[in-house]
Amino acid sequence: MPEGAPICPLCQRPIPPDVPQSLHHLIPRAKGGAKGPTVLLHHICHKEIHAALGETDLARRFNTIEALRTHPRLAAFIQWVERRPPGFLSRVPGGTRKRR
Repeated sequence: MPEGAPICPLCQRPIPPDVPQSLHHLIPRAKGGAKGPTVLLHHICHKEIHAALGETDLARRFNTIEALRTHPRLAAFIQWVERRPPGFLSRVPGGTRKRR
């Protein structure tokens, strides 16, 4: 692992440079957070957030890393993924968003 690799604030694992990563808007862009704070996450962690929560819940109740870590589905995901290597990739099952 390269020294100084960023740490994913959700799962607390390093983010290797060759692993997909993405910026998460703590308040969704569609809910007024376009210019708000963002955090760098493993892509798998970012996908799990959006699979577990809709934009309204993200904007109102889960707009900090601390709040996200308390959500039951995300807490279970964190316990599961922290036992995986930092470069682990997997599909995220199911979501809450309605498909158009």
